[in-house]
Amino acid sequence: MSEIPDTPYNIVYLGIGTASWIVAGLKIRAWRRDPSHGLLVVALTIAAPATSFVVAAPVLYRLIDRLANRGNLSTLLVYLGITGFSAAAVVLARMWTPPKERSNSQVWEAATEATWRELRRRLAVFAVLVPVMIALFFTGGADSPETPLTFDTTFATIPQIAVFLVLYQALFGFALIDISRVCFGHASRLPHGWLRRGIRLIALGGIVACGYVVCKLVAIGTAFARVTGTEWLSTALGPAFAALGAMLITAGFAGPAVAAWTRRRRDYQALRPLWDLVYRADQRLALEAPPSAWTERLAFRDLEWRTARRGLEIRDGQLTLRPWVDPTVVTAATRVAGRAGLDDGDRAALIVAAALRFAVEALNTGTPPRPREDQAPLPGLDAEPAEERAHLVRAAHYLYAPLTGEALAAATATG
Repeated sequence: MSEIPDTPYNIVYLGIGTASWIVAGLKIRAWRRDPSHGLLVVALTIAAPATSFVVAAPVLYRLIDRLANRGNLSTLLVYLGITGFSAAAVVLARMWTPPKERSNSQVWEAATEATWRELRRRLAVFAVLVPVMIALFFTGGADSPETPLTFDTTFATIPQIAVFLVLYQALFGFALIDISRVCFGHASRLPHGWLRRGIRLIALGGIVACGYVVCKLVAIGTAFARVTGTEWLSTALGPAFAALGAMLITAGFAGPAVAAWTRRRRDYQALRPLWDLVYRADQRLALEAPPSAWTERLAFRDLEWRTARRGLEIRDGQLTLRPWVDPTVVTAATRVAGRAGLDDGDRAALIVAAALRFAVEALNTGTPPRPREDQAPLPGLDAEPAEERAHLVRAAHYLYAPLTGEALAAATATG
């Protein structure tokens, strides 16, 4: 057996495998909450190579071989995991469709019947060749202990093992090229943003990982021809390409998800001042008392639900406070927004912020509510759900801004 230091490979493979499994776990959690074929395939696409990286760590592949009492079984598991990724990635790349081209609201369910027919043909290739690969592996007689890194060049002289290795690399290379081509096409139709970056990272990761396939095929070919001196392609350069490609693909999956989570958390915290304002006006609007500052900072789960609920409670508070909104404050805020050159969104947010602060003060001082026919209309009440949150976040931003104070001062002077 070739003697190669274990520590660097343990660190790299276990690190990549663990990080990938964390991402896969988040996808599985999302699938359990909202079951769909697409989310399940996403989870499998990440989990399969993550498992391969974990198994490829020397500390684990030696343990597996020892427990199974058969050398190189861990190598077969590593290669089957990567082949599983290849099959899942081919499916995933074709199931996904850019948002503007979807015929329904499901993110991963845009595949047409023609797409499924194409996928079934591709999956049939994997379904036929994977059992062939397993049979070739077990009949090749490559059971003397070796490492996954040196297995290829050590046993490539055995015809069955050589065919097994070529089939594995061919399936992997086909999948990498296929998903890269499809993902680059998807990215070209997306606007700039995290989703486009993520899709392009997946495509780039696939291209980079093709370097692993090229290095391995050259090393296998020269080993089969009994030419020495190229083992480093299989044991060093090839794994480096694979590791870098895996990191890029994982980042491509995780980037948009992390960006969305960060945006939800930012919106949730940004709405707090506006929520506090309406809660002080009528505590019956909220399902529970205001969370403490530390609870707010440590809010990492259920952010979409928390933010949506906070937005609904603010809306209820806005409707409750509307009878105490004086038209003069709306007029004053409109004038201040015009002088400041605010766009439509910021102008609406400024008006709402000033109106709510004025209404809370009027309510607290015992001012009687206005009849319905005298109530001032406020912008944003008819906003679409997709636009409502952004509007409320802007209103929260303007709640204690200098322009809002200027509008309130002008309204008080006029009154």
